[in-house]
Amino acid sequence: MRAICLYLHMHQPWRYERYSIFDVSHDHNYWDEIDYYDKQNNQRIFEKVAEKSYRPMLDLLEGNLKKYPGFKVSLSITGTWIEQAELYAPELLEQIRRMVETGQVEILSETYYHSMSFFYNREEFETQVRQHYRKIYETFGYKPRVFRNTELSYNNEVGEWCDRFGFRGVLAEGWDKILGWRSPNHVYKPVGAKRTRLLLKNYRLSDDLAFRFSNKGWSEWPLTVDKYQGWLDMDALRGPLINLFMDFETFGEHQWADTGIFDFMNVLIERWLGEYDNKFVTVSEACELEEPVDEISMPDTVTWADTERDLSAWMSNEMQSEAMNYLYSMREEIVKSGNARLIDDFRKLTTSDHAYYMCTKYWNDGDVHAYFSAYDSPFDAFMYYMNVLRDMEWRLGQIATQTG
Repeated sequence: MRAICLYLHMHQPWRYERYSIFDVSHDHNYWDEIDYYDKQNNQRIFEKVAEKSYRPMLDLLEGNLKKYPGFKVSLSITGTWIEQAELYAPELLEQIRRMVETGQVEILSETYYHSMSFFYNREEFETQVRQHYRKIYETFGYKPRVFRNTELSYNNEVGEWCDRFGFRGVLAEGWDKILGWRSPNHVYKPVGAKRTRLLLKNYRLSDDLAFRFSNKGWSEWPLTVDKYQGWLDMDALRGPLINLFMDFETFGEHQWADTGIFDFMNVLIERWLGEYDNKFVTVSEACELEEPVDEISMPDTVTWADTERDLSAWMSNEMQSEAMNYLYSMREEIVKSGNARLIDDFRKLTTSDHAYYMCTKYWNDGDVHAYFSAYDSPFDAFMYYMNVLRDMEWRLGQIATQTG
């Protein structure tokens, strides 16, 4: 038996405006852009990605769910994505509900705001996980059983937390420096876990689709289904479970339709299920595929981002450090204020994309950071973000004065 676990992540942040220092104490609308054609406009960006990626890929997945009872897929969907879909494309939520009702789709747990709060404030982290759990149940009628931390960030403490909180499984990057001679194509367990299972991304086969598929400079371009199927067959000799983890936007946004990515996936699903004893599994089913073959220790944090696979995309320079420390230093007083709008603004600012926009790494990863940023430079992203924080601090002071 050979199984593919296909997991796709859906996320859009709330992008803050080009917020001037002169707006502080006067304008508290950080997210409501006036100009629809401004490049930071949240509605415009969501609708563009929906047209290129969300709609065609959800149609592809739903069509294959109907056609093949053995086809299964797992999705993680942030609370900020759901909020924007509710406003700009509610039909997408209805489509996902239909897909979940088939029993062939699983939804994972994560932080509501796609935050790195685990590494800054554990109470805030747990609050956001619980908020996300409720939102997924209210929106899709589903209770998640498997956890993925933001950007697949994982270390031994994350594994211990998942085991303590009763998650059946947790996802992580199958990084060579951690695995050594071992294969990502098996079920593992976190250090000391009693129940939680650890699923590791097969990053080579995943990144062949997510990053290299349309690269004409790649030695394996063009990637055909026959070639990829051969790689799957060879890799399956290293273990029965191939975890293909990637962003949902891989399909249509990062790899445009004219690259042939949608046709490729349609044929791949048909070919894989057409071979005897091949199957697709959800993340929960993957956890039950076999008994853990070993225990994996990750004392240092591993993510699925950039060439280093660490936290440097969000925590590598003084701007990122100053911004995040400033933000989380206000957390206790903001929560105590009980002001729902202020608390929501605070949590939207915990979204990891904001620190990512401030990253100054270049070489292999610089183009990736520039592609995803809504701002002209990391320094602009930092400046506008700090101005927003100054206004939030002013608002907090006003609340204290009124209640005092």
